[in-house]
Amino acid sequence: MGATRAYVIHPEIQGAGGRDPQAALAEGVALANALPGLDVVGSDVVRLRDARPSTLFGTGKLAELGRMFEATEVDLVLIDGPVTPVQQRNLERDWKVKLLDRTGLILEIFSDRARTREGVLQVEMAALSYQRTRLVRAWTHLERQRGGLGFVGGPGETQIESDRRAIDEQLTRLRRQLTKVVKTRTLHRQARAKVPFPVVALVGYTNAGKSTLFNRLTGAEVFAKDMLFATLDPTMRSIELPNGAEVILSDTVGFISELPTELVAAFRATLEEVLDADLILHVRDIAHPQTEEQAADVATIMAGLGVDEETPQFEVWNKIDLLDGEAREAVTARVARSETTFLMSAITGEGVEDLLTAVAETLDAERKEQVLDLPYSDGRRRAWLHEQGVVEDEQAGDDGYRLTVRMTGRQAARFEKL
Repeated sequence: MGATRAYVIHPEIQGAGGRDPQAALAEGVALANALPGLDVVGSDVVRLRDARPSTLFGTGKLAELGRMFEATEVDLVLIDGPVTPVQQRNLERDWKVKLLDRTGLILEIFSDRARTREGVLQVEMAALSYQRTRLVRAWTHLERQRGGLGFVGGPGETQIESDRRAIDEQLTRLRRQLTKVVKTRTLHRQARAKVPFPVVALVGYTNAGKSTLFNRLTGAEVFAKDMLFATLDPTMRSIELPNGAEVILSDTVGFISELPTELVAAFRATLEEVLDADLILHVRDIAHPQTEEQAADVATIMAGLGVDEETPQFEVWNKIDLLDGEAREAVTARVARSETTFLMSAITGEGVEDLLTAVAETLDAERKEQVLDLPYSDGRRRAWLHEQGVVEDEQAGDDGYRLTVRMTGRQAARFEKL
């Protein structure tokens, strides 16, 4: 079977503001290319005075696009933006093609990429929530009601209500399964919490180079490709820092502007590693023309996730190998003015050592010295402190042990909970 011929459209509505339309279109095309089996045969920014409630486009533009799709034998039209269920139904009918909006496309990519049990369940739930809003009277059999108010279902319900009920039942089943998976994941996280290593989380806009950096630092072979959403499921590995200390490095799903609300909720669990992190590395594609806008999108999503503002963060300006001349000099000058921004190339390795040295110094500086008195009966907490490798000195007295320890804030909080 041949590839599906797809055409990408970015609708630019006058006066709506927002992102640069050409950059937005380029991202829409990149999203389409991230989905296997699609052959993008064309793309265009379509300027609109306003969005028509029934068809999005005006009559003239609708007919013009329809003729072009027929001439180029397009099977699938991708609209880089939101499309209402009614608009989707009417456009598919007029153009005689399948249509996906931005949310639908991202869901398709996530569905193709999810590997872990949790990831698969999260995507299924997000897809069902999305489909539930798409149940419109698209077929004649949906018109046939057989009396009744439709409150209870049964003979009086329409096909739409029946479909909606089936989706709700499936969502309930998936939530139950997900609860079990999340419990298992929590146990794994609790087990990891006993490991005496700080967690460093990589976050950033999709395709910023997080997985390439992760592979360079850990020697792992995580799927890293120049495409959007190359990584979906979180991956963790331990690495040794220049001072000999070990940390756990966590690679996470890439963020994207206008991420569908269904997926922000669905992937909250995937990003829990970020909430637990001792240090966050925000990886940026500094060569991308929209790097500032991408950074703002990441900051917005991080705030929405509830990431603690106290958690130290570094900005890692990646892909410096793609800049030269004045552009490189300008970026270098900006980095020189900041103690928490690092210039590097995950491909060539330039700047990696400086970054790792700063990570080691920051995590070490985070540790605060304190003196603890533990009775002899409190062997469990004393053993935990030794497991964590935080004991600097220990003296045995008449009533118990006096320990001098150096702990991070996260370790101190965990110790209090023991």
